[in-house]
Amino acid sequence: MTTNYRISTFSALGELFARALREGTLQPIIKRAVEENVWFTPVSIRTAIQAIYEKMLQPDALIRWLANYPVPDRFTPKSVGVVMAGNIPLVGFFDLLCVCICGHRCRVKYSSKDRVLMEWVVRTLRQIDPDTDIEPLDPDTPIDALIVSGSDSTLLHFQKQSNELPCLLRGTRHSLAVLSGKESPEQLDGLAEDIFLYFGLGCRNVSRLFIPSGYDLGSLCDRLALHPVSHQPYLNNYRQSKAIRTMNGSPMIDGGFFLLCKEDGDDNRISEIACSTYNALNEVEHWIADHNNRIQCIVSEVIRHPRCTGFGQAQHPSLNDYPDGVDVIDFLLRI
Repeated sequence: MTTNYRISTFSALGELFARALREGTLQPIIKRAVEENVWFTPVSIRTAIQAIYEKMLQPDALIRWLANYPVPDRFTPKSVGVVMAGNIPLVGFFDLLCVCICGHRCRVKYSSKDRVLMEWVVRTLRQIDPDTDIEPLDPDTPIDALIVSGSDSTLLHFQKQSNELPCLLRGTRHSLAVLSGKESPEQLDGLAEDIFLYFGLGCRNVSRLFIPSGYDLGSLCDRLALHPVSHQPYLNNYRQSKAIRTMNGSPMIDGGFFLLCKEDGDDNRISEIACSTYNALNEVEHWIADHNNRIQCIVSEVIRHPRCTGFGQAQHPSLNDYPDGVDVIDFLLRI
């Protein structure tokens, strides 16, 4: 039963996304977005839009996705607050899609880092369907439920404010890859995208590698180095990290714009990739079980996990790849 979902509105948005990418009509919006966030680039913005169009806004994909969620007979639209992150372009789009496609009223607090792109999306939705109910979320806005994405400090703030309100609260998470040593050059090229796309700022960016004992990190470093990053803010972070590690005598392999570091800590630093060695895969499985609430997704073909994905696919989530593994549509239909 998908007839009560607003599929046509979002499939029309997908067609507009595709046309805007094809015809280059987004240049003024992209220019403004880049001016307001030094970490956004024209390439990263177009990449994010294309991923959303291809993975989330195809009519057949929307129908298959929502066919799993029969609309309750007595469904009543509610006001749902959505507090968005802004670490990568349009990272808050999926929550907006979920709320609006269900027919709820969306009350949005944009991130200042991604306001230009998200406001463009909302204006476009209203042009497609004037009945689209999206308004700003202010401190005094009455809401029936809340979805929050952000840092751990943001999470703590809203935990104190939400009281008994139905909530989905998402804090800081990281992603990792588990290598077997038998990966093809093409798979390692995909891994480079999983690591470097959006400069490692997304929760789905791989920031930790698990490698088998005896793995040739030098060869891996050489392969990753074939995908250089030239964005100046990123390179500034790389140079600073390299200088600090050099002064501290910390071990590292320098890839020219990234560092491979043999560490077991949970810190996620731009341009640094933590590497942990394993002797048997069950060691990795135990580590993942102990840290599961801090993991967003896992890139691997040798580990089984609900949030596993293929090489080069970490930044291309499908409609069923729910953040933190929590079913947003099920949450919205139950409030």
